[in-house]
Amino acid sequence: MVTLTLLEPQQKTPLKQWCFENSSVIRVGRATDNHVVLTDTLVSRHHLELRLVNTNHHGGSWQVISQGTNGTFLNGVLVIQSQLPDNSLLQMAQGGPILKFQIEEKTANNSWSPQQVEETVVNTAKPVSTAQKSPTLSYTCTHEGNSPSNLFCIRCGQPLTVQKQIRQYQVLRTLGQGGMGTTFLAWDAAGVISGQPQLLVLKQMNADMAKIAKAQELFDREAYTLKSLKHTGIPKYYDFFVEDGKKYLAMELVHGQDLEKRIYTTGPVTPSQAIAWMSQTCDILNYLHSQDPPLIHRDIKPANLMVRNADNRVVVLDFGAVKEIGTTPGTRIGAEGYCAPEQERGQPLTQSDLYAIGPTLIFLLTGENPFKFYRPKGRSFRFDVAKVPTITPQLREIIDRTTEPLPRDRYQTAKELAAALAACK
Repeated sequence: MVTLTLLEPQQKTPLKQWCFENSSVIRVGRATDNHVVLTDTLVSRHHLELRLVNTNHHGGSWQVISQGTNGTFLNGVLVIQSQLPDNSLLQMAQGGPILKFQIEEKTANNSWSPQQVEETVVNTAKPVSTAQKSPTLSYTCTHEGNSPSNLFCIRCGQPLTVQKQIRQYQVLRTLGQGGMGTTFLAWDAAGVISGQPQLLVLKQMNADMAKIAKAQELFDREAYTLKSLKHTGIPKYYDFFVEDGKKYLAMELVHGQDLEKRIYTTGPVTPSQAIAWMSQTCDILNYLHSQDPPLIHRDIKPANLMVRNADNRVVVLDFGAVKEIGTTPGTRIGAEGYCAPEQERGQPLTQSDLYAIGPTLIFLLTGENPFKFYRPKGRSFRFDVAKVPTITPQLREIIDRTTEPLPRDRYQTAKELAAALAACK
């Protein structure tokens, strides 16, 4: 049997314990699908795996495989993959949670065999009651020893600060505030959504916007659209409700960084990386455009393209501007420099979403606002990137075609554009 014990970082006293019988894989991380869930912000969603590499009468030998972005320390040494001795200390990132790893020796009548290990590989952890194992937690936790960046206490596992409670959701932090609404990081402590406690995004419509019929329509549309869509590149819909006269949308929290912040923080990316992200965006757009009736996003831009930390893949955000093809021409929506001419006139098409891929490529490869490259050409304005060294002739041709003034002259489908991008590799 393997025991993992969460230790208080200073005194190394036990806080919580998990016991595993006949398991050959144990996963540790922040995501709720791990066997051991640690809700510290320093811990990655899928931080590490412990694997049984062979069995013997002592219970077998184990290996640790680190997958966390902030690293894993085995007895104080940074490791990627290493043998895991009995009574080892595993720390998730510098200053992160510490787990003590212990192997309980099996008796002759209860020995492990490869067959038994194979049969029980899906076993999950059995959390041990803190009342039984952690008498130090019988009093009210003082939350001492926590990093200022922590959301949850390393001692008791509860949120350190709750700004307010909205229905079953505990608001932990404000993520952002725009003209339409405010987004919060919230904690579903009761596990109403998935059966387990989890972090999520709670979007609240601003009070002044609630008086505007168009704003109400866009907020409702985002909730309605997300509820109908199921794609790994689109945040999951959880809940939509009105509380104290205010509308709220609860949806999946995507751990990552939007492309606008990413480029402004770390600079332009390589053509191969830009192509990969735009190909993924095309896959999501193809899904939207394939709905019946087709859905047009209308606001594709770097700030609405999140790159997930876990797999470096794009997730499209902000579905408030989504419009169905065939509906009455509507309000002009779109970001300057990324908005197609027909969309400026309130007549968007699926090709309008594809138009935005061109200027997004320019931004990813230059770090500059694409509007800087928008110049007169003939009777219209076009993007001129001929002198940008990182933009190859092939990519320049794609940018030129995606941003043709007339929709009929562009790539007609997201699949067609994705194929052109793939040919650049």
